[in-house]
Amino acid sequence: MTGPAQPPVPEGELRVSDQDRDRTLELIGQHAAEGRLTLDEHEERASLVLRARTRADLAAVTRDLPALGQPSPGRPSATAGLAPPRKETRWFVAIMGGSKRRGRFRPASVVNVLAIMGGDEIDLRDAEIDANGLTMNMYAVMGGSTIYVPNTVEVEISGFSFMGGNEDRGVAHQPRPGAPVIHIRSFNLMGGNTIWRLPPEARGLSLKESRRLAKEAERGRLTAG
Repeated sequence: MTGPAQPPVPEGELRVSDQDRDRTLELIGQHAAEGRLTLDEHEERASLVLRARTRADLAAVTRDLPALGQPSPGRPSATAGLAPPRKETRWFVAIMGGSKRRGRFRPASVVNVLAIMGGDEIDLRDAEIDANGLTMNMYAVMGGSTIYVPNTVEVEISGFSFMGGNEDRGVAHQPRPGAPVIHIRSFNLMGGNTIWRLPPEARGLSLKESRRLAKEAERGRLTAG
């Protein structure tokens, strides 16, 4: 005789595979490219996907996102017929002064940043980054700008400096597989730029508090959440 049949496992409690996680990462990447998720929101959800154990965990990540259907070459945008996309930002210019750029905005795939005896603070955490990443051409003359990014994205820095240079602050964790890539091409004359890699604990905080947490991470005093 056999024992009583075991009840089926609820759908939400079924374990997920690496392929399930990869498909969900691709999905949220599409939503980020269409402007529904900022860079920081994308990275926050990606971290939840990588930690997901069940189908319910994955479903929670995409619960408030509309269905995109099966992706195919040349498919119409899921936002067709809705409000037009945000105007792309292509330039940041600071001459003998500067400003803070924070909040939701959409940079073009290539952004030029000019700082002459001044510089801007540019917080990319709330930016809507294109699926192909972002390239920043940065030119500094006796000045420089400050860029803030989540430390889970990949940052590539290149360029040339004369009597100056760039400063990389915060802890550069190993970028997660498939994370957006930010290319920084920096050309400096008696100046330079600062790139802050901010830990997840800095999400939603002011720039001052975010820098403080990044410094704590540099010293090894910040316990990962």
